[in-house]
Amino acid sequence: MATARDSKTRHQASVSRETLLQQEMKTKGFADVMVSLTAATRGVPARAQAAAAGHGAALGLASLGAEAGFTDEAQKALPPDLLNCFESSYELSTEAGFASLSLRAPQEDRKAPAISIQQAAPVQYLDKLGTVLGSVSSAGLKALRGHSMVREVRPIPELTLVRPRRIAQAQPTPDISWGIERMNIPYLWKQNLEGQGIKVGHLDTGADGTHPMLQGAFAAFAETNYVGRLVDPPPPEHDTDIHGTHTAATIVGRPVNGYRMGVAPKAQLASAIVIEGGRVTFRILVGLNWILKQGVRVVSMSLGLPGRGDEFLDITDKLRELGVLLVVAIGNEGAGTSRYPGNYRTVLSVGAADTEGRVAQFSSSEPIPPPRNRIVPDLVGPGVAIVSAAPGNRYMSMDGTSMATPHIAGLAALLFQARPDATPDQVQKAICDASQRTNEMTRERANRGMPDGKLALESLLNSK
Repeated sequence: MATARDSKTRHQASVSRETLLQQEMKTKGFADVMVSLTAATRGVPARAQAAAAGHGAALGLASLGAEAGFTDEAQKALPPDLLNCFESSYELSTEAGFASLSLRAPQEDRKAPAISIQQAAPVQYLDKLGTVLGSVSSAGLKALRGHSMVREVRPIPELTLVRPRRIAQAQPTPDISWGIERMNIPYLWKQNLEGQGIKVGHLDTGADGTHPMLQGAFAAFAETNYVGRLVDPPPPEHDTDIHGTHTAATIVGRPVNGYRMGVAPKAQLASAIVIEGGRVTFRILVGLNWILKQGVRVVSMSLGLPGRGDEFLDITDKLRELGVLLVVAIGNEGAGTSRYPGNYRTVLSVGAADTEGRVAQFSSSEPIPPPRNRIVPDLVGPGVAIVSAAPGNRYMSMDGTSMATPHIAGLAALLFQARPDATPDQVQKAICDASQRTNEMTRERANRGMPDGKLALESLLNSK
């Protein structure tokens, strides 16, 4: 039952959203929005599904959407009166020269051209998420809010990468990493649970597929350009930074010369380059929609926006409905802070702990009312002095909640292998129930503590 506090919170969020929309319209003449469709209109016709999969020509479907400011998927799935609510001035030629990011380009050349965010965005329909992305004028916003297919219109805040607090060159030793040992992952490996048959979604800066730890580790790879359109054809697996290779190898890194750094070394990644530069949130949501089409059970995401906001609640709820567990870094801003969507109820949020069993000073944590006793993160993972892969056959040691998050995502992959019929709720509960605080941890900072893989497996297998 909704409480007075719930109603007040929703009202405050609505006022805040309206302020953001009006400010953006005043600055640019339009506002970028994400539109949640009503449940009854979320299905996509078979013809539209075929078009999205690249079979439009076989069905005789014209490919005119992009030139008109609408992607093919949007034009074929949505009625004209809904599309007409959006600005359609975007031109495909705008993308020339920056359709794909490349490690070969100098860092400054990989920054988003100003036109990519100052011009109205192409309208994109995200079928798995039941969401439409685009730009609207004041009149278009009013029309959207009155449309029968539209449940809610929200502004689009710009998510940012949860950057590591420390990065250093490292030389791995022929052993199992301390974080994997601390979580008792080798016990699961001895039960033949190494992630076989499980796909993990990875939203990050990409990953270097030529690194020995990641060779053969990809089920699929994609890249979004600066306006959030999928690059076609997909490029080879590469990293536009170093962050993504490090997190990817922590999830699925293969053993190399005795180095064991991947929690689920036989799982596979569906990895998408979604950050940073350009319309970042467009890129992330398009990448997430693509990942959901790859059959993943877990998504690892070291992204967020400081503070609290409800803009992505529909998205995280939808992932639960689809049977996908979203594991998110809580942030590196210290006690009394958190990032969203990491502080949502429908994600598994992760803080960072060190080798001594202490919560890292940088690891975010805070109480989130209501109810009054709810604390984020849900738990902590190994997040200090984490050695993992880096592009160019290198290794790096990093500190951050974005290093802890892939440890927990990897554990979730092992549990889904152990019980393929498990729901995200069951796997999250098993991981949380198996977490324990050390004497150095407080509930206010670590919440449940760090999970033990053996206990998590037993909890999941005994659950109903």
